[in-house]
Amino acid sequence: MDLTDVRLEEDPDEEPDEPAPAHPDGARSSAAGLVPAVGLPSREWEFSTKVLSVAQVADGVTLVKTLHEAGADGWELASVVDGGDKRVILMRRPKRTARESRRVGFAPPASS
Repeated sequence: MDLTDVRLEEDPDEEPDEPAPAHPDGARSSAAGLVPAVGLPSREWEFSTKVLSVAQVADGVTLVKTLHEAGADGWELASVVDGGDKRVILMRRPKRTARESRRVGFAPPASS
């Protein structure tokens, strides 16, 4: 038996894995059956944590004060993680560009 001339035949009783796409205009698309590449925005996050006791979370003042101060700097509440007798407040904000993170000095004078 010569192995160089072996041909594989499909089983006629077996159903095809995928149906052939129908193109009414006879055109074949190179992207037929592909999922379009739709990515998430390139928004990345910075994270910060603050550890509070259960009493601080429940007192109605400390948590609100902490979130208010963090919110002024652009942080938002992402999650509260149970740590036994402590709670970890997880906050996030969009990563700042290098230019935003280095803002120092005075603003240039407004042109009149």
